[in-house]
Amino acid sequence: MQDLIAKAEMLLEALPYIQKFSGATFVVKYGGSFMDSPDANVRNSVARDVVFLEAVEINPVVVHGGGKAITRAMEKAGLKANFIQGQRITDEATVKIVDDVLSREINPEIVASIKSFGGQAKGIAGTKVFTCRKLFVNGASGEKIDPGFVGEVIGVNTRPLLDCIAKGITPVISPTARGEDGKIYNCNADVAAAQAAIALKARRLVFMSDVPGLLRDPKQPDSIIPHLQTSEVDALKKSGVIDQGMIPKADSAVAAIKSGVEKVSFVDGRVPHAVLLEIFTDEGVGTEIVL
Repeated sequence: MQDLIAKAEMLLEALPYIQKFSGATFVVKYGGSFMDSPDANVRNSVARDVVFLEAVEINPVVVHGGGKAITRAMEKAGLKANFIQGQRITDEATVKIVDDVLSREINPEIVASIKSFGGQAKGIAGTKVFTCRKLFVNGASGEKIDPGFVGEVIGVNTRPLLDCIAKGITPVISPTARGEDGKIYNCNADVAAAQAAIALKARRLVFMSDVPGLLRDPKQPDSIIPHLQTSEVDALKKSGVIDQGMIPKADSAVAAIKSGVEKVSFVDGRVPHAVLLEIFTDEGVGTEIVL
């Protein structure tokens, strides 16, 4: 009986959040090594969370990554993955693999997983949604280096996304984009997710990865920063607390919040139902960034 009462109390804790967010749009960036976990429960946890959001009349929009799967596909094709400042060097052969893996392999798998739990989802290639400008990275001496077909998302075609939302269908989007030259570019999924959140006027943006959140010391998983204001981000970047792959997440979070997104969260996708814990409990998990 006590177990049943505890479950009822958990539902009651979630109730005000369900009421508050009914009809709102939430963007979830789905990425990290947990996507490749051999444990089906870990992989499917996100899909079940998405279906729950649908059921309580929240509109989830998923933007996914897939870097490790791309690297495996490149190795299978005899290509070596090289990176500059965290950006994958992407020539014509590589961008074709990127597009195939993201839009025609990972994307349908996520859609199928959501549907397997009774949800509604539609896969959309990022090239149908995102436009980008060519991205250059800074070399060790400050020189500009061309990493190839790598882009920074600067525009979002919301029509196919809003069409899905109106029908109660979750859009699942790959992080590719069309450049000004009409060609396909590989884009950072964090930036793509933030731009989607801004364009859709989303209430919340959740970044899922394979770390517990923003850590003061990357070697200490318990050094998590639970609450952060946008005004504190620059100092943490200068001190090295926010570094490497966390930089685009943090910068994208700040841009999203300054454009009207109420809160951005960094959560650990390896934690079962991390999205639900972050949204529907008083304490939450991971790191929250607010204005």
